[in-house]
Amino acid sequence: MRSQWNDDDAPEDALALRAYTSRLLGREPSLVLHGGGNTSVKITARDFFGDEVEALYVKGSGWDLASIEPAGFSPVRLDVLRRLATFEALTDVDMVREQRAALLDPGAPNPSVEAILHAVIPHRYVDHSHADALVTLTNTPDGEARVRALYGDRVLFIPYVMPGFVLAREVYLRTRDVDWSRYEGMVLLHHGLFTFGDDARTSYERMIALVDEAEAALGDAVEAPARASGPDADLTQLATLRRAASAAAGRAVVARLDDSEEARGFASRPDVAAVATRGPVTPDHVIRTKRVPVIVGGEPAGAVQAFAQAYRAYFERHATDGLTMLDPAPRWAVVEGAGVVALGTTTKAADQIADIVRHTARCIQWAEALGGWSPLPERDIFEMEYWELEQRKLRSGKAGGPLEGRVGLVTGGATGIGRATAEELRRQGAAVCVLDVKPSVTETFASPDALGVVCDVTDRAQVDAAVRGCVRAFGGLDILVSNAGNFPPSERIAEIDEASWTRTLDLNLTGHMRVMRAAAPFLELGVDPSVLVVASRNVPAPGPGAAAYSASKAALTQLSRVAALELGPKGVRVNLLHPDKIFDTELWSDAKIALRAQHYGLSVEEYKRNNLLGVEIKSADVAAIACAMVGPLFRATTGAQIPVDGGNDRVI
Repeated sequence: MRSQWNDDDAPEDALALRAYTSRLLGREPSLVLHGGGNTSVKITARDFFGDEVEALYVKGSGWDLASIEPAGFSPVRLDVLRRLATFEALTDVDMVREQRAALLDPGAPNPSVEAILHAVIPHRYVDHSHADALVTLTNTPDGEARVRALYGDRVLFIPYVMPGFVLAREVYLRTRDVDWSRYEGMVLLHHGLFTFGDDARTSYERMIALVDEAEAALGDAVEAPARASGPDADLTQLATLRRAASAAAGRAVVARLDDSEEARGFASRPDVAAVATRGPVTPDHVIRTKRVPVIVGGEPAGAVQAFAQAYRAYFERHATDGLTMLDPAPRWAVVEGAGVVALGTTTKAADQIADIVRHTARCIQWAEALGGWSPLPERDIFEMEYWELEQRKLRSGKAGGPLEGRVGLVTGGATGIGRATAEELRRQGAAVCVLDVKPSVTETFASPDALGVVCDVTDRAQVDAAVRGCVRAFGGLDILVSNAGNFPPSERIAEIDEASWTRTLDLNLTGHMRVMRAAAPFLELGVDPSVLVVASRNVPAPGPGAAAYSASKAALTQLSRVAALELGPKGVRVNLLHPDKIFDTELWSDAKIALRAQHYGLSVEEYKRNNLLGVEIKSADVAAIACAMVGPLFRATTGAQIPVDGGNDRVI
């Protein structure tokens, strides 16, 4: 652990400087993970009336230290916080209310639940982290003795106490007669580390120095985490695990597989089932990870069911009146010999869990090398998991989209209908894998919830690899939007080029079969699985000069109807859309539209709206109904063919 302070980057303004050193802490994962930790600075500010007020600017709820800006700090009247510390008792709900009432800016985020503790510490700058190395040391059988021997009388030692008012009150009582200038920091056993100073650099670099000492104290233990290689992941097992976890959660979840050598090494430990199920590194993690993972040694569904049953028993052991049990689904899994899997309702949530799990696995193995992994008892973890303030955070979270946690695959998704559909799937909460022959697809869809893959659906090997890549990335497959196709140049039957005919059928018909064939085994393991095939208005109403296109789309319709018959008994819906001309796609240039309008004796605008409703059909219209059809609204519909054409008298 080394200081990242840079004089050239450090601003002079106190609050900006607070944000700067907070980001230095937050960008070091072994110190702070996903919203954990908090920092503060005491500043003389002016209130609404222009009067000078001593205020504590403390990290606000919802902000991450890795990216925090001055706006992320909540300005709270310091005298109010210090007075609250003198109360003998205060509910955390009342504490949050009073802290909010004491804000100088009513539009600021809620202050950290550690605000009173920051106020009790008299130094101007205060930093708090959950450093892996330090928490590992305290999670060993003789952890307190280890850290006392390491730091001596340079730091204060506080036994584990529930965060919030109880912790602030405990520190207040223990330190009323303390000379804070004698200390460099404060260790909260099983929780983390506080450092402080009258300038930002001192507080920050004390954190770095103390953590560096803890890392050095680990010694050879840091080399302990095992590594192992093995065969490719069993994607059927992964998809089965995800489906079982989704069923237990009562909603779809995304699964992130980590089968790196380090993850495999942890999962291959002969004692992994024992050490991984003792508890988390710090109680703060439980709200994301639950207390323990599910251990998968054989059939995943049975393991998840057993986990859910054990979780219900855990809840019943510790629950008090008024508590409602959270869903009993695991948040991560150890697949023995194969790696670990993070399970979240979104890719963001799953990735946060995955990060915590990586650090947890290392800390467990470090502690085992030092004599044993000994986290807090389950009662303490339960109290944190069902802490009223954490439950409020969960209840106040934004509702997810209708497709949250679902995994979709879209072919022909770089442009046009495919791209619009993929983007709408994401907007509604799904993770998507998007296939296209255009290399641009990899840049267009490159984010935690989207994977762009260059794939030619006329090549079976590419299709099979792409489908497996989707399952590997997100844990399964629930939605297939089979859209890839082309509209070849107009040819009368007497003039058809056989090579062109063959290419059109290979793409517009056989390509869809290849994708369905590769996807079917994983769709059968999906959550409310659905296939949506994009066919054409030419199926019920063909036109001259489009034999190859019309025939391929008609055959595709029959293929989809057969798929509905075959996959329906396995719970997979298969439906079709028949769009008419979609002018905001690359198939239709302005020149082509003008030429076709002239051919029919219409203006461009009249040609675009040449349907019974007089509306122009856009790719967004197709995307909207596509997402509706793969969603819960159409859960009881299969084999349907829906026109998206504004009303066509030939079809009707």
